[in-house]
Amino acid sequence: MASLDDILTTQKNGVQGINGLTNITRNIAGALNSSEISASTFFSTTYGWVGKISVIVAGSTTGTIYDTTSVSSAAVGNRLAIIPNTVGIYSINMPVSNGIVVTPGTGQIVAMSYS
Repeated sequence: MASLDDILTTQKNGVQGINGLTNITRNIAGALNSSEISASTFFSTTYGWVGKISVIVAGSTTGTIYDTTSVSSAAVGNRLAIIPNTVGIYSINMPVSNGIVVTPGTGQIVAMSYS
């Protein structure tokens, strides 16, 4: 027969598992959010996750999300996603290794969820 310690340990392990799943889900959706972005902006210096991009103002050209360490190093070789120039919310759901730089297109205003 299981002791009270065994029962409580089992319960604790279940709670820890649920908490871990909740944290992973929150990070994938984006635990943080930006304010409106209208110019190239650097967000993170470490491994992370880009959840969603909200295009608030469409602008006349598309924007770009980069996996890089600074605005000055945002280039073709480290593009992560293109931001459409159509108003709406777009799921990116991509990890980044170096950092996050968002460069809106001409006239675009966007917001982002990220972790």
